[in-house]
Amino acid sequence: QVQLVESGGGSVQPGGSLRLSCVVSGYTSNDLCMGWYRQAPGKKREGVAAIWSRAPTTYYDSSVSGRFTISQDNAKNTVYLHMARLEPEDTATYYCAAGGGNCRAGWADGYGMDYWGKGTPVTISS
Repeated sequence: QVQLVESGGGSVQPGGSLRLSCVVSGYTSNDLCMGWYRQAPGKKREGVAAIWSRAPTTYYDSSVSGRFTISQDNAKNTVYLHMARLEPEDTATYYCAAGGGNCRAGWADGYGMDYWGKGTPVTISS
């Protein structure tokens, strides 16, 4: 059974930083796309960043490019989202997702993602 467990969320002031972690268990292949998504209250879910496990290929939404960095530690089956220069607009619940193979076009809409975590809340407020 595949499980994704996020951690690292919390409350920080604008301009601060956080690092989210997602531990993947039960996935038998090492060829997968891992993504981070977020959903703010009353808003549609949006893709933030994604990474293909077999190459340092990363993808970012334009709203976070240059501020967020996705990375992976395959030995620990963990994907990270380093978030810097956080803004109130980044407030949301952040979800980790996984799907087989390279990240597909449409990954930001969840296309190709078969498994999802339960999310970790992030609040940016002064």
